[in-house]
Amino acid sequence: MQHIIFGIKESAPYYDRYGAYLIVENNGKIAVIETEKGLFLIGGGIETGETDEECIVRECLEETGCSVIIREKICSAETYCKHKTIGYFHPIQTYYSGEICGKAGKPVENGHRFKWMDYELLKGQLYAEMQNWALEQWKKIR
Repeated sequence: MQHIIFGIKESAPYYDRYGAYLIVENNGKIAVIETEKGLFLIGGGIETGETDEECIVRECLEETGCSVIIREKICSAETYCKHKTIGYFHPIQTYYSGEICGKAGKPVENGHRFKWMDYELLKGQLYAEMQNWALEQWKKIR
């Protein structure tokens, strides 16, 4: 499994945030979440005691109102950066392939809009550099 590190680690205390994300494709379109910041893969931060899979299931339900099937682990990435409000920030993310099964409830994340985007239009457009990299890793194994 591929893993990459973005950014340069400064000699400062970092806030580590583990996350898990799902790459879903349907007829050449990729499932994404649009926020005021930009486009993101479905997923988010892992809560205490949660597995990657439990995080993805919860986040998908919160962001899209849909249930999912998680297939395989694709890759992982981390970034060392300085966040506007958090300070020194170190997100560590793992990416999986999967499917959206259908509606299971109502999305509850305010300001999050679920949409399907053509892969070619999405390429390089995700907010996080490491999510763009993960999408490319997914494409290589498809």
